Amino acid sequence: MSDPLKLTCHCGAVEMRVTLSDGLNTARRCDCSFCRRRGAIAVSAPLDGIEILKGADNLTLYTWGTGTAKHHFCKTCGIYTHHQRRSNPNEYGVNVACIEGVNPRDLGEVGWADGVNHPSDR
Repeated sequence: MSDPLKLTCHCGAVEMRVTLSDGLNTARRCDCSFCRRRGAIAVSAPLDGIEILKGADNLTLYTWGTGTAKHHFCKTCGIYTHHQRRSNPNEYGVNVACIEGVNPRDLGEVGWADGVNHPSDR
């Protein structure tokens, strides 16, 4: 596991400390109907790898379909911060663009996960 990183939404109402499972090595995009519209690059963190330091009451939750994936957003600025993963509910996906000091452009080519043909849908 990596050292804890600071994560904030755009307006700063939500602040978290995040410990990633394998640094930025898990960077990925997903092409499911929701993620491809959102467009964010996510990295993995264990369920105990996120500590909300500020603004827990300012996070809102979005789910659909099976309800397994739980997507969290700042109520004020609308930025997606993290989600509990459908493909692995024991992990969070964390929005790389919210991690302090990380520019998603610096990651180069980021692979795509096949969320359209998700194993849970079979």
